[in-house]
Amino acid sequence: MKYKWLNKKENNELIIFFNGWGMDKSVVNHLDYENYDVLMFYDYNSLETDFNFEKIKNYKKHLISWSMGVMTATLFPVEYMTATAVNGTLKPVDKDYGINPRIYDLTIRGFNEKGAEKFIRNMFDTPVNLTISRELENQKTELSAIKNYQADMSFKYTKVLISDNDKIIPTKSQEEFWKQKANLKGGHCPFFYFKKWSELL
Repeated sequence: MKYKWLNKKENNELIIFFNGWGMDKSVVNHLDYENYDVLMFYDYNSLETDFNFEKIKNYKKHLISWSMGVMTATLFPVEYMTATAVNGTLKPVDKDYGINPRIYDLTIRGFNEKGAEKFIRNMFDTPVNLTISRELENQKTELSAIKNYQADMSFKYTKVLISDNDKIIPTKSQEEFWKQKANLKGGHCPFFYFKKWSELL
């Protein structure tokens, strides 16, 4: 697992962002940091990380996780003041609560440049010009790795955001898992409807 500080100004509060599969900072680079430091985790080919969580113990910490990050974030021992799940569940590869495993396996087997482009198109409900700086093979192996991870089901999110037109992790699957209705307009990646990180807390 990789990490990147998106903003590090020695603020009192820290937003930890667990990104979605195959992504980089491009999906959130436009968001205003305000008075928050922001740390992003991404690339879940492995759950091993050289990040020292002791170094952030004095922050007041908030979690924002998206897509496959919703599950992955639960696997690390961090205490949060608030925790927001965006368009994901704790069972992201599941016929009832996530992506149907058959479809997921087909995606892995047939993943190529066209498949990556189609995925990005399907993340949005309106056309968005987005370039992700990740290698195709790295994204493909990450897909395979994620299927083997299991969430800590005892983890408690304090807020859940569900888009009403999610073509990646179906809206109905999210509604069924969280037992709540969609509360956002848009597709799987809703971040371009927001202007600052605090709007997601």
